[in-house]
Formats: sequence, structure tokens, C-alpha cells
Amino acid sequence: MFGIGMPELIIIMVIALIVIGPQKLPELAKSLGKGLAEFKRATDDFKQGIEAETRLQDEKERLAKVVEEPVAAQHQEAAAADPYKTEAAEPHKAEAAEPHKAEAAEKKA
Repeated sequence: MFGIGMPELIIIMVIALIVIGPQKLPELAKSLGKGLAEFKRATDDFKQGIEAETRLQDEKERLAKVVEEPVAAQHQEAAAADPYKTEAAEPHKAEAAEPHKAEAAEKKA
């Protein structure tokens, strides 16, 4: 307990009894106990909040990995099926190329 042994604790209690007096000492001890209990409760709440945030972050990371694995596998399968077809591997590029195809067809006509 902070390196304070029984003899030191008894000396502190005797000094407190002399300085504070026997009437106010129980009130002081009661308020000190309430203050320590409130401090302990606050630190426990803080600790639980930090642990909850840590668990939430770990769960988000785990779910992100679970979601990424099938998507990456689908992209690899599509690329392996037809590596020259850009529409399967990169659909956003195929959509961007369509207006140019329409313009090219109009110029030929």
C-alpha cells in the first residue's frame, strides 16, 4: 500500500486525531472514503470505455478483412477468366469508354 507500513499508518492517524480533533475525524474519514469511491468509479468507467472502443475497433478491422477477402477473390477470378477483357476486371473503365465508342460510330456514319 504505497510503501506505508502499520507503524507509519498509526503515526499518521495519531497526528490526524490531534490536528483535526475527535469530533471532525469521523466526518473527514467518511468524506475521504466517498471521494475515493467516486474516483474509483470514474476510473473504472473510463477503463471500460477504452476497452469498449478497443473491442469495437478490432471488430471493425476483422469485418473489413472478412469483406475484402471475397471481393479480392472475385476480382482475381474475373481477371484469370479473361485477362484481356477490361470490362470484367475494371468495369469503371469500360463505362468511361462507352461515350467514346458512340462518338466513333457517329463519325464513321
